[in-house]
Amino acid sequence: MKTDLPDGFPDFSGVEKAAARIRSRVHRTPVLTSRSLNEMAGAELFFKCENFQKVGAFKFRGATNAVLSLTEEEARRGVATHSSGNHAAALSLAARNRGIPAYIVMPRTAPAVKKAAVEGYGGNIVFCEPTLEARESTLQKVVEETGAVFIHPYNNPRVIYGQGTAALELLQEVPNLEAVLAPVGGGGLLSGTALTVRAVSPETRVYGAEPAGADDAYRSLHAGLIIPSVHPRTIADGLLTSLGSLTFPIIRELVNDIITVDDEEIVRAMRRVWERMKIIIEPSSAVPVAVALEKKLPVPARRIGIILSGGNVDLEQLPW
Repeated sequence: MKTDLPDGFPDFSGVEKAAARIRSRVHRTPVLTSRSLNEMAGAELFFKCENFQKVGAFKFRGATNAVLSLTEEEARRGVATHSSGNHAAALSLAARNRGIPAYIVMPRTAPAVKKAAVEGYGGNIVFCEPTLEARESTLQKVVEETGAVFIHPYNNPRVIYGQGTAALELLQEVPNLEAVLAPVGGGGLLSGTALTVRAVSPETRVYGAEPAGADDAYRSLHAGLIIPSVHPRTIADGLLTSLGSLTFPIIRELVNDIITVDDEEIVRAMRRVWERMKIIIEPSSAVPVAVALEKKLPVPARRIGIILSGGNVDLEQLPW
């Protein structure tokens, strides 16, 4: 497949190599269907259930590929990142599996359940004030003191390649999809999905799904340049970050469109999946489901693949 992405930019060959590299370390998650949700959407929906992935999210794929790609010399120094979400837990477990340290910079205000998850997977937490400036300066200090390799949550080619393996498995199991939907925050999952779908099934359309209260990716795509996320407000707290310098060009080149849904639609979709499919998904996972159930695709599709990105929910803070 020929694209206008510059030479040396992430491409599908990296996804293929990632799939071989991480195969024995990650779950090949199931693809589930639901007759009642099909009826609501007026289409056949195929759910790639990354809520059943290790650490409960697709993030483990990218983190594992990044950690396993390190040289022995790099690995000895360990890895570091700033995250209070699924990437923190995923990198902690991926590092533990290779027997190397992981240093996780987290805001001191992070929920206790997320701190416990990182600690449970063996991550070394370094707390900071809850500002981007504090996160970045604390991370820089950690890297200087330890020599650890910084693994960005999404703006890293090896992370993007790992995330793309979810779509690769979906397409191997379910051919002839007319559209694939994935949520978008920083863009690691969507850009990896787009690289994969365009190479394996070029006729399949790729759409990002985004909360209306955090629609910077939608605005960026239509403006042709990155518009940073400022004061986003949405229940889908995994989709608050802005696109990166690697993810945006891939999305601009390979994604058909980004579609937004409001929080009411997100909660409704999340509840329907819980009730009808008897599985737990987090609000960010429900965003592409809402796009399908609310019939918001600009071009109708009869066979739709949906990446359910994760299932890490604070059961003390359910949205209903």
